[in-house]
Amino acid sequence: MTDWDDMRVFLALARSESLSRAGRALRLDPATVGRRIARLEAGLGARLFTRSPQGYAMTEEGLRLLSHAQDAETALAGAEDALRSGPSGMRGQVRIGAPDGCANYLLPQVVAAICDENPGLEVQIVALPRVFNLSRREADMAIAVSAPAAGRLTVQKITDYRLHLAAARSYLDRAPPLHGMADLGAHRLIGYIPDMIFDKELDYLTEIGAQTVGLASNSVSVQLNWVRQGAGVAVVHDFALPAAPGVVRVLPEAFSLTRAFYLIRHGDDRRLGRLNRFAEALAQGLRREVARLEAQAPG
Repeated sequence: MTDWDDMRVFLALARSESLSRAGRALRLDPATVGRRIARLEAGLGARLFTRSPQGYAMTEEGLRLLSHAQDAETALAGAEDALRSGPSGMRGQVRIGAPDGCANYLLPQVVAAICDENPGLEVQIVALPRVFNLSRREADMAIAVSAPAAGRLTVQKITDYRLHLAAARSYLDRAPPLHGMADLGAHRLIGYIPDMIFDKELDYLTEIGAQTVGLASNSVSVQLNWVRQGAGVAVVHDFALPAAPGVVRVLPEAFSLTRAFYLIRHGDDRRLGRLNRFAEALAQGLRREVARLEAQAPG
């Protein structure tokens, strides 16, 4: 009979493709991960991984085992979920992956409110400017700016949000006049590093007809801090503006973008009542918070 702990090690290596990364996820040293995989392969009489320059790749036998291991993992999580549910509310750990704009300006207050009502919850926010891989269990759920077209995933649109050009009043007071889009050529633009844009929905340069930006970062927070310092003009989320006193929208009638947030979950997680309840509370909270902050956006 296969030891479930060895199966956990198998899943971690399948998702990370690296002994060291699997070890970090499991809090084991890489050598132990290697020994556990060797024990599992010996017990099953099958080679599950091959070593390559890119890391550990699953064999055909490993791929066949993967779906069964994932089903077992989901069933075990469902059993734990049933035991955690009760009159005291949601319990346990939930990890959310999100782009840093959402992670910095929306999720902290929304998640804090959910945790206030459910003291047994432990929530982790992973803010990274990239697409999360839920099949590797990098997070329990992820917020994205576009809906994925493939994978064993469920997708729920949360809400639309708006973006406008924005600048600090201190910058506008000393900069050349800005009466229309054609005047942007006389201003320093702030935006994403072009070759690090991880989703086409973030390609704002194309939208404003600009070829380059004078100051660039893959982080929304860095961009907004440049704007706050009076360094130039950027496309900014309306919901972030209340967190940046002195920054106002410019040319709002001439330029406006609408984008959307989507909640992405692994398809098997639909059976987990705790995650379903958390996902619904998260979506409702984000909708309310986007509406509240956008109504406060100056300019």
